[in-house]
Amino acid sequence: MKVLKDILFGVSLQSVSGSTHIKISQITFDSRTVEKGALFVAIKGTAIDGHTHIADAIQKGAVAILCEEIPSILQKGVTYVSAVNSRRALATVSMRWYDNPSAALKLVGITGTNGKTSVATMAYQLFHRMGYTTGLLSTVEIRIGEKVIPSTHTTPDTLTTNKLLRQMVDAGVTHCFMEVSSHGIDQDRIADIQFSGGVFTNLSHDHLDYHKDFKTYRDTKKIFFDMLPKHAFALSNADDKNGSFMLQNTKATKHFFGTKSIADFHVKVLEKSFSGMLLKLEHDEVWTPLVGAFNASNFVCVFAIGMLLEIDKTELLPVLSTLKGATGRFQAVAITPVTAIVDYAHTPDALVQVLETIATLRTRNEKLITIVGCGGNRDKAKRPLMAKTAVEKSDLTIFTSDNPRNEDPEEIISDMLKGVPMEVNHKHLTVVDRGQAIKTACTMAQPQDIILVAGKGHETYQEKNGTRFPFDDAAQLKQHLQTKK
Repeated sequence: MKVLKDILFGVSLQSVSGSTHIKISQITFDSRTVEKGALFVAIKGTAIDGHTHIADAIQKGAVAILCEEIPSILQKGVTYVSAVNSRRALATVSMRWYDNPSAALKLVGITGTNGKTSVATMAYQLFHRMGYTTGLLSTVEIRIGEKVIPSTHTTPDTLTTNKLLRQMVDAGVTHCFMEVSSHGIDQDRIADIQFSGGVFTNLSHDHLDYHKDFKTYRDTKKIFFDMLPKHAFALSNADDKNGSFMLQNTKATKHFFGTKSIADFHVKVLEKSFSGMLLKLEHDEVWTPLVGAFNASNFVCVFAIGMLLEIDKTELLPVLSTLKGATGRFQAVAITPVTAIVDYAHTPDALVQVLETIATLRTRNEKLITIVGCGGNRDKAKRPLMAKTAVEKSDLTIFTSDNPRNEDPEEIISDMLKGVPMEVNHKHLTVVDRGQAIKTACTMAQPQDIILVAGKGHETYQEKNGTRFPFDDAAQLKQHLQTKK
């Protein structure tokens, strides 16, 4: 338990009604989880306004309310605290409640449109294999040393993040790698969290359903680097046109990595195949099982993180060469007789990168079949762009469902088809059911052909009308390709 006045320290307050010397047993912003003695934080969300649930929270035992607008009728024995921004205030009280755990860690945040999960996962693997007790907060999973917890958001809410970071500190974790999403930045989920380093991977078209335009999306990402402290490092992609912009106003020490541009940390691809790449990293040649130019960029980025966290280069390189990418990121499901790949590519740029990587590795004596869809209730502007890319860079494209959520899958596919040029209309077909689409591709594929299943990657479900049904692209491929043998 903590005293209310202590956890409110640093919050921008407007008014207080009642005593702040009371003891608090819990902090929550979900009225359904309120316990006796709780501080309930009322947040104005996009769908629900927590202020409408203040009475419910008090009835369940809340003894203090942190909100933006104090109710007109006050309950006796309850303390009401009004903040300028209750969402921002939640970040401060969460940090205080868990005793500022990020300050006790070497915490590195990774942001960008693509590559966040791969870089965070590889950095976790690197430090874990080098003997450090390491933490990971990613889209795919959360790791506290050896313990694995399923992930629900790219960047969890600030209360959950501080709770997890506290568990890490208590478990002896010294280094943690965390994905930082634009939603997380915009919604103050990383406010009052102390980062030792920030990483920018790249920026392309995504989340414009939320941010409305590309400039707002870009500027939101930049906020993360603007908030880094002077003692931190800021590492950015020199190959991305937004790389320098991101670090324009940061107080942190600036560093750049790249594969094409002049950079502090540079890598060159010497050889490549579906089984890996031979890279020249500064003056050293290193083999990696990773595939593709985007993974060469991820590789040098992780190398830079290791160096900036003061790992000896001679110790770092042998371990770095053994690292594998995150699940569902250019994941080879089968190599013979058909090469099958699962990838999370769900943005136009990510799909371009994956298809161009395949193009550099194939012989052109085989056929490339791409299976792709777009998620429902998300950025509609990218749908025709992804369809155009898929059809132009594949021998055959099968349009199918992704996570339709609350939209009609056929309408989503119809939006995609608007981007397909008339002259390549013969190069695609539609199979709405995703399982049937994968089966169709496996049936059509001949020995040496390549199948790419894009969009869902690591996900083991398909979301339809508010329900998640079990579905795994990799498992589906294995099943149908095994039957084909």
